[in-house]
Amino acid sequence: MKKDTKHIRADIVNKSLNYIYKYIDTNITLEELAKLNSVSKSHFLTIFKEEIGENVFERVTSIRLQKAANLLITNKFSTISEISQSCGYASHTSFIKAFKKRFSYTPSQWKKGAYKNFTKEKLDLEEKFYEKFKDLEPKIEGVPTRTCAYIRHKGYDGVELSKLWQRLMAYAYEKDIKNATQIGVYHDNTIIIPYEECNYIAALEVNDDFIPTNSISKFEVIESLCAIFHYEGSYGDVCKLMTYIYQYWMPNSGYEAITLPAYAIYHKNHYLAGNKTFILDFYVPVRVV
Repeated sequence: MKKDTKHIRADIVNKSLNYIYKYIDTNITLEELAKLNSVSKSHFLTIFKEEIGENVFERVTSIRLQKAANLLITNKFSTISEISQSCGYASHTSFIKAFKKRFSYTPSQWKKGAYKNFTKEKLDLEEKFYEKFKDLEPKIEGVPTRTCAYIRHKGYDGVELSKLWQRLMAYAYEKDIKNATQIGVYHDNTIIIPYEECNYIAALEVNDDFIPTNSISKFEVIESLCAIFHYEGSYGDVCKLMTYIYQYWMPNSGYEAITLPAYAIYHKNHYLAGNKTFILDFYVPVRVV
């Protein structure tokens, strides 16, 4: 496959996924995704399936349900109907049916605490793990849009993410991108999604006029109100931090999560550091209850 063809295909997939995450509360159609990429509907479906390994609307459904599962945990003042609508479900009945099929519990059972059973099965957490985070007090700030060059990866495997970051930094060296802010975007919550299915983005902040090449793409971390947690830890602690924020801090904070993804700004990136320790600010997009 030629380099130009590889870049075009990567750009189509990345542009489409960014669009899906951004507009997950709407009825996303094949027509608009094809138009977004200036290709035919059949060509878009073929490229997406070949590059991602699943049908585009299988991916859309998966994103809708995991976003809903997260909001049912964090947004205790929102109704199930409000949450289903914010994740793109027009029919309350179809949402309940799809949710139970995916998570084995109804949305009502999940919201009342069944997610804790699900989490226990998915994560290997020590008893009272959350106590190491209980003194964390976030800053609440409006955060401006950031333009980024990035590579997308499926899975939270440390070895593979280290390779991903090394590749991105090699690209930065070739393009003379110096001292750029390093950002890790966590599209999925490990409370809900197995590590190997989680979508991660390694990104470097760039100027708005940056033109991506090869398999590197460009996107925006969208402006939002954020709860910002400063934390120093080691490999594996980010997933525990996310669990603490969403299960323990958020429900009683006076804030609710929105569908935009959380992200980390690394001051010391454990995927590039030899000793696997990190220093970061973890940004969680929120709204006031």
